[in-house]
Amino acid sequence: MPHRRGGASEERKSPACVCLQIWSSRVSRVEGTLQGASPDLALWGQEPSTSQSSLCPFGGAPRSSSCHFHRLVLLRTTLHHYPYAKKPFHTDVHRDNMDQSGVLLWVKAEPFIVGALQTPPPSKFSLHYLRKISAYVRTRATEGAYPRLYWSTWRHIACGKLQLAKELAWLYFEVFDSLVVRTPEERLEWSEVISNCTSEDEVEKQRNQLSVDTLQFLLFLYTQQLNKVSLRTSLIGEEWPSPRNRCQSPHVTEKPTCHDKNWNDYSHQAFVCDHLSDLLELLLEPEQLTTTFHSTHSSLVSREAVVALSFLIEGTVSRATKVYPFHELALSQPLHAESGFSKISKTFSFYKLEAWLRAHLTGNPFGTSACLKSGKKLAWAHQVEGTTKRAKIACNTHVAPRMHRMVVMSQVYKQTLAKSSDTLVGAHVKIHRCNEAFIYLLSPLRSVTIEKCRNSTFVLGPVQTALHLHGCDNVKVIAVCHRLSISSTTGCVFHILTPTRPLIFSGNQTVTFAPFHTHYPMLEDHMARTGLATVPNYWDNPMVVCRESSDTSVFRLLPPCEFYVFIIPFEMEGDTTEIPGGLPSVYQKALAQREQKIQIWQKTVKEARLTKDQRKQFQVLVENKFYEWLINTGHRQQLDSLVLPAAGSKQAAG
Repeated sequence: MPHRRGGASEERKSPACVCLQIWSSRVSRVEGTLQGASPDLALWGQEPSTSQSSLCPFGGAPRSSSCHFHRLVLLRTTLHHYPYAKKPFHTDVHRDNMDQSGVLLWVKAEPFIVGALQTPPPSKFSLHYLRKISAYVRTRATEGAYPRLYWSTWRHIACGKLQLAKELAWLYFEVFDSLVVRTPEERLEWSEVISNCTSEDEVEKQRNQLSVDTLQFLLFLYTQQLNKVSLRTSLIGEEWPSPRNRCQSPHVTEKPTCHDKNWNDYSHQAFVCDHLSDLLELLLEPEQLTTTFHSTHSSLVSREAVVALSFLIEGTVSRATKVYPFHELALSQPLHAESGFSKISKTFSFYKLEAWLRAHLTGNPFGTSACLKSGKKLAWAHQVEGTTKRAKIACNTHVAPRMHRMVVMSQVYKQTLAKSSDTLVGAHVKIHRCNEAFIYLLSPLRSVTIEKCRNSTFVLGPVQTALHLHGCDNVKVIAVCHRLSISSTTGCVFHILTPTRPLIFSGNQTVTFAPFHTHYPMLEDHMARTGLATVPNYWDNPMVVCRESSDTSVFRLLPPCEFYVFIIPFEMEGDTTEIPGGLPSVYQKALAQREQKIQIWQKTVKEARLTKDQRKQFQVLVENKFYEWLINTGHRQQLDSLVLPAAGSKQAAG
């Protein structure tokens, strides 16, 4: 959660996770009244690790509390933590060689992957208005505006001066907080506080105690320009303002033609380089600017402003294996001459600092491009010859430090893939152009982006920050996540548990929301590690965020008569034996009524006193109808894909 008065944040640790292998067994898992056996997912052993960062689950209207809080907190506080076997990345910067020619700086990926919403920002987030906000907050330092910006002050600025709706103002405030390091206990505590509120006024009273770093928040608001649609750039072919800017029926082997700026590290670097002067000027004290809000040759940048830049930039030095926040490098004694820092004034020369930044900004060594180019190819527990040879799955977890882990999956076709291992823990995951696939990622994840997938099902472990879908058709997603957002989707179904309102951006058609309806043995353990609780849960209260329309007819809530629980067809160690938080009463009632019908039918058959031959004939008829149903619903393909291939084509999950 954002900083609370008198609160303090702690360093987070990441969990030990179980590596699984799928063993041979046909499963008769179906969605409906029929139950089936689950094939074993053999335990391969535990890998030592540390727990991951967590996210603050908060949302809109209050809902009832739950005893699950105490269970999650207990799980979290009784975990055993182990150190990484890798060398540490964060140590004392002054112990390393500070040869200025060896300094490498790059733009961090997470502020764009998680922080930049995949929708054009409000027009009032332009540089002109942000400069006015920057000057205004400094004049209101005693009123909760600077150096930390309280929710009540931001609400006043956003609603009173920028004319934004309060829900939109809270959205950006909360999204920024999802980038801030918090312990799982702090996140769970905030969820409990909000769940115990009985009115909107009580919720607002609790929010008024929250604050964020003012200068970093200004940078965050400016980064929303990443997805701004520009008619000028449209004329030269960079983009075109279409609500559904994607290929309607991409082939699984087709090369991608559209760029996802949130995951494109070249776009991140270009954005910062193109707007570096504006970003620096946004952080300047008012007296360092002209009347038109521009810098002068003698402008000085405060130490606090340089610390704020660490929100976007980090780096390292030659022959070092450590990653440092930007301000630690800029303030290092051997680099003062280059970075423009003065020990006397405790400030930086604006032009020296800008020149130093431009001279040393380079590509992100842990970004998507590096992952695709030199990342480690993953081996999965299921891999069938022929149908999955085209699949491309890579990760950088063997070289990347915590918070930089990345997994990219592309072109998985007609296959079931399942994984739960340390490779996935805390990773940013991108799933791209998958078709007729069933993918299970049963580990705590940092963020997930699913793009241009069709006719597929994704079952995810708890997602600490953002789960985003773009350009998908006929996709089902089952997940516990801090935030869900969707754009340009058609016919997709979302079974989710989320403490924030789902975000519906532009270009969506026939979206269905439904309650989270599955579990696996380590689910509550993973939720505790990520700070995600069972309440509040706003799966049924989406927020339409698009300029062209606020029409709520774009989505529906799944009718109870269409609801079935989902059985994850693997076994693993753990304590979770039921759906966390249970089901809403109307859906639980629908399941009970269906179960009652089954019992009545079974009783009718039993009382019919059929002969042995009649029972055999009746069994054949039922099985034929069952197989016919499997084929018509597409479940036959999923069951077939769960059969372990021949030993020669099997690879262990790694």
